[in-house]
Amino acid sequence: MGEIADELLRPAASLLTPTTQSIDTLERSSVRQRTGAGRPSGPLKILHILRAPVGGLFRHVIDVAQGQAKRGHWVGLIVDSMTGGGRADAMLADLAPRLAFGVERVAIPRHLSLGDIAALRVVARRIAAVAPHVLHGHGAKGAALARLAPRGRDGPIRVYTPHGGSLGYAPGTLGGGFYRMLERLLNRRTDLFLFESDYIAQAFRSKIGAPHGMVRIVRNGVGDADFVPVAIKADATDVVCVGELRDVKGIDILLEALAALNQSSRRVTATVAGDGPQRAELPALAQRLGLDRQVRFVGYCPAREAFTMGKILTVCSRTESLPYVVLEAAASGMPIIATRVGGIGEIFGPDASRLIPANDPAALAQAIAAALDDPAQSRALALVLNARVHDRFTVDAMVDAGLAAYREALAERKFGQSITNF
Repeated sequence: MGEIADELLRPAASLLTPTTQSIDTLERSSVRQRTGAGRPSGPLKILHILRAPVGGLFRHVIDVAQGQAKRGHWVGLIVDSMTGGGRADAMLADLAPRLAFGVERVAIPRHLSLGDIAALRVVARRIAAVAPHVLHGHGAKGAALARLAPRGRDGPIRVYTPHGGSLGYAPGTLGGGFYRMLERLLNRRTDLFLFESDYIAQAFRSKIGAPHGMVRIVRNGVGDADFVPVAIKADATDVVCVGELRDVKGIDILLEALAALNQSSRRVTATVAGDGPQRAELPALAQRLGLDRQVRFVGYCPAREAFTMGKILTVCSRTESLPYVVLEAAASGMPIIATRVGGIGEIFGPDASRLIPANDPAALAQAIAAALDDPAQSRALALVLNARVHDRFTVDAMVDAGLAAYREALAERKFGQSITNF
């Protein structure tokens, strides 16, 4: 695999797009500070690679990069240029001046294609210019690029955070089988696995096999601004659902639950905030179910803005990792009804028994009715979850744990090289 990647990269230098900073500037600002092979004595030099700048994965990388830069480390991003739209463009433009190595945009196709060759060339060029200690890939494609890029004997450690990624493909599908095969091939090129939940760590072991590198669980976290309560609007609906409009989010289950409540003479209103491939399909389903006057689709808006549009957050997902929307809603003090999937139970902790089965409109309808019937109890439970998130799921804890894991992996690699040389 390494030889193939090296061959693909050799002729690419003249085709690279310009970096945020000139290569000369990067080289002057990135003098290696090492005490022996692979172990830095000063600030860490870190490159993060991700594909689509959208959703929870994007928020995670932004928070981690900012936190690392504030702690004095030299950070840069390589991000897809074809997705994210104006919002992502603005966020990355705002972030770039605060990162020592800036932000580089390059076309990164969602699925494997010849376009990946150009992306690999950018990663290789960036490694040569920056000489990072850490190359951290996020999601299936970002991590594949990080682990395929050649690094040399004294190059960076390769770090992988799945964010669901290839582990979310359904068993028995062609895509799922291919990406799991690729994960097995790349396993041995991974120095550090930073899993965002116990669930994802176990999913990797069951679907891919034992991780080859060091394993640490570093859970997603939220910041102080997330703990400011949101003011619910006067025209707020009974429930709100926030997320990408695609099958895995289970918004069709919410619509079926509302239709079931109508059958029992209980009219419940809902706001759906998000965009995605089901942007036409879901409103059509709402109309067929007679819900077009009860459900409003408002398109994409930031999570905290969406929270003002409903009294209870419903998370109907069929699968998740450790979703930011649950952490953000819990931090704001909002009551939550959620499915028992992925790492959501890790957020709820001792109250995980409150979670409902996925793909069960009747259970969701019952949970919605119960929460609306007893708003005082819903608020009390929300306060308990708010305190748990404040104690266990913070940005500072996430950033510090990730940096500590980098240091451990760098030290272990140096020790391994010393043993080999001895």
